[in-house]
Amino acid sequence: MRHIITLFTALCLFSFATRLAAQTEDTPANSKLVQFSGMLLTSEGGRLIPVPYATVALPDRGRGTYADYRGFFTIVAEKGERVRFTCVGFEPVSIRIPDTLTQDRYSVVQIMPQDTVTLPELVIFPWPSREHFKIEFLKMDVTPELQRRAAENVANDYLAEARKNDLIVPYSGKESANFYLRQQARDYVYIGQTPPMNIFSPLAWGKFIQAWKNGDFKKKEKKKN
Repeated sequence: MRHIITLFTALCLFSFATRLAAQTEDTPANSKLVQFSGMLLTSEGGRLIPVPYATVALPDRGRGTYADYRGFFTIVAEKGERVRFTCVGFEPVSIRIPDTLTQDRYSVVQIMPQDTVTLPELVIFPWPSREHFKIEFLKMDVTPELQRRAAENVANDYLAEARKNDLIVPYSGKESANFYLRQQARDYVYIGQTPPMNIFSPLAWGKFIQAWKNGDFKKKEKKKN
């Protein structure tokens, strides 16, 4: 029985040694891999800003990734491999990872030049020509009732009352764009930091106390009742 156990132990040790030798032989091939990271920037107004959501592709291997909204990216590649960066509104840029690296990571800060394409003006009409549009426009009859409704819907007093009473007023394209840009600017300002919380802001506490004194919360409760 002891001989059987000894033989089994020897076979296990031999198998482990064989696997370890195979892994050792594969080590030079695996050492070609490198963690490739970096930032994609562009020049605008004399300063460098991130290029968000750019595509980072490995054309020779048919795979890739994309940068985040801060322009940061990271991907596993091989030494000596070609990397291609593309983004709408920017010229494509291709670089090659050095094949003489002695470490398993490599970082770059890549500048992407802007590629501005000006398209010719295009005016679309629901009529065959300008002459047909002119005829239909002159024949159009706008009644006084429609004019009165249009004037009421865009009146400043009506819009102010709608906002005050929390009525559903859809944002215009300009308001939506401004809201998105403010959010993006806030993320850029506090990049790498913890954004401030209003609970620690003395200005926010001052507004809350003043609203409490004015009875704003009681007014809202009465409206709900």
